[in-house]
Amino acid sequence: MSNVVVLDNGAGLIKAGIGGERDPTAIVPNSMGRPLSSKKWLMADQLLSPDVDLTSATVRRPFDRGYLVNPDLQSSLWYHIFSNLLKITPSQSSLLLTEPLFNLPSIQRSLDEIVFEDFNFKALYVSDSPSLVHLYEASRRPYGLVSKAQSSLVVDCGFSFTHASPVFQNFTLNYAVKRLDLGGKALSNYLKELVSYRSVNLMDESFLMDDVKEELCFVSLDVPRDLQIARKLGKDNLFRCMYVLPDGITHTKGFLKDPEEPKRYLSLYDKCPRQVAGEQNDMVQLGNTDHSEDRNRSNGSRIDLTKNEFGLTNERFLVPEMMFRPADLGLNQAGLAECILQAISSCHPHLHPVLYESIILTGGSTLFPHFAKRLEMDLRPLVPDKYRLKITTQEDPILGVWRGGSLLASSPDFDAMCVTKGEYEELGSARCRKRFFH
Repeated sequence: MSNVVVLDNGAGLIKAGIGGERDPTAIVPNSMGRPLSSKKWLMADQLLSPDVDLTSATVRRPFDRGYLVNPDLQSSLWYHIFSNLLKITPSQSSLLLTEPLFNLPSIQRSLDEIVFEDFNFKALYVSDSPSLVHLYEASRRPYGLVSKAQSSLVVDCGFSFTHASPVFQNFTLNYAVKRLDLGGKALSNYLKELVSYRSVNLMDESFLMDDVKEELCFVSLDVPRDLQIARKLGKDNLFRCMYVLPDGITHTKGFLKDPEEPKRYLSLYDKCPRQVAGEQNDMVQLGNTDHSEDRNRSNGSRIDLTKNEFGLTNERFLVPEMMFRPADLGLNQAGLAECILQAISSCHPHLHPVLYESIILTGGSTLFPHFAKRLEMDLRPLVPDKYRLKITTQEDPILGVWRGGSLLASSPDFDAMCVTKGEYEELGSARCRKRFFH
């Protein structure tokens, strides 16, 4: 059997490898970047080099708002990955490719042209993320509910979108899929705005702010309480963290001033509820006191930009909060819990009990600490009491889709599911696409 290249072509990260293996060979940004000091564009894995200074780097991405808008750039990135990282010959290989749900026909045609005309792959199978996540989770627990009922609700928090997708017998039920127009990119942009307004202008620092978000942000289980704590001064503020910016000489990457600082807030969640309630009363009184000292201090840090560092407090949990309560930011969107409820309600009532009990979280944004716990807290009051609620986070939410693809690519039926280059040349893109059922 020929090699099958599995390509989970995310808008933020490309995961690429050979079917049948557990992990992809390459996990690289789906973008190009040009450092300020260079005329040369760096692509994919080159952006991850520890020696590269990406301060104020110009970034180009083939995807915009979740859709492929620059096929030529995507083709260049794939060529680099296939030649230099996977070291495969496309004309001797088949390709399993993931694409976004509800992809436009014109974009599908562009992708087919790249696969068959630019790279000459022997055969192509196109899948969506939810069905691959479902397949992988069902195979991991052959006696679990997902496998037995052949149903699940996959919540994929990606780079551009978040989808709540019911899956039944390995097919995504497109009519019931609900989309939240928020993903990792929107969260990073919101963090940029907050930090730029409060301390130092970092609006051009895409790579740096992605790192800050991944290192420091978490999901709050009690937002009013945490907002009160964030207003405290000194050591009583359990959320304050200092992040040191790269100076381009001694260090080209940003880093945490004190690696232990981000974990201090965890003590809040270790205490018994009564103790936390007592603290909350203290904080309400604190909220009524004058904060002129706090304001003076924050104004001072905003004026003094000679320091090569900035502090974060409530930004750490306000950024992921966007997923759960987008209306608070003036976005006309349902929160994640309501999105899931709408998706399940769109399915046949017989599926409701099993979908509520088999919610699977995947995608990079689900890696925020306490994400699943907060989602359960928001969802439980909305779900009828007669249903059990179970939310599972994948063991590696970034690789879940790719691993499902790897599993499918190694199945004996895979070759029969593909469209060959000959069929594409004879029938064209649109007719071949009907083979994939979505």
